[in-house]
Amino acid sequence: MQIHGFQKMTLLDYPGRVAATVFTAGCNLRCPFCHNAALVTKINLADELDPEYVMEYLKKRRGILDGVCVTGGEPLLSEGVFELLKKIKDLGYPVKLDTNGTFPERLRRAVFGGLCDTVAMDIKNSPERYAETVGVPGLDLGPIRESVEFLKSGAVDHEFRTTVAPELHTEDDIEKIGQWLKGSDRYFLQAFKDSGELIGGGFTSPSEEFMKNLQKIALKYIEKVEIRGIG
Repeated sequence: MQIHGFQKMTLLDYPGRVAATVFTAGCNLRCPFCHNAALVTKINLADELDPEYVMEYLKKRRGILDGVCVTGGEPLLSEGVFELLKKIKDLGYPVKLDTNGTFPERLRRAVFGGLCDTVAMDIKNSPERYAETVGVPGLDLGPIRESVEFLKSGAVDHEFRTTVAPELHTEDDIEKIGQWLKGSDRYFLQAFKDSGELIGGGFTSPSEEFMKNLQKIALKYIEKVEIRGIG
């Protein structure tokens, strides 16, 4: 399992917990607005971290940290993620797993294997615009739909989230996402911000007014809709 980033403490990546974040390298999507190009298209092998270093740090910080977020890239891209998750769980940490939902079988394996406590799944856009938004022409949406339905079944604590860039997301798109996710417990609209490490370019941050309009639309279908990254 290639670990190419490690944030030793965060209050953002695992809401409600003081956590560390482990970043895995590699992704099967090419979202042009992705802020982690260094983990997707510009992977530098020299940046790889020794997993034992990460585990030793987490071991020492037990009692100070109370959670670990495993993100990417796409963590479920590699079979090695299961060993990584197990090692973290064996240290006694609750684990939050971030995923794009393209590996539903591995997602179920992680959940039913007790290897994660909560899942955050990215919903990139409305179904009709998914392939365009993720930079993969002809994308098969079937696995993503399967992951959505699995999470909606209530098998594990979860949230859905969409990173909003005005150039890619319209009010109609959020309407369609709301219909798709209807019945979900939590949905978050995250304001796009240019990290300087994008896969593509030409994207701007949404205004607070725009985000609030999208929130009102999504609230017609989902009970809890919150905005992140504004203000």
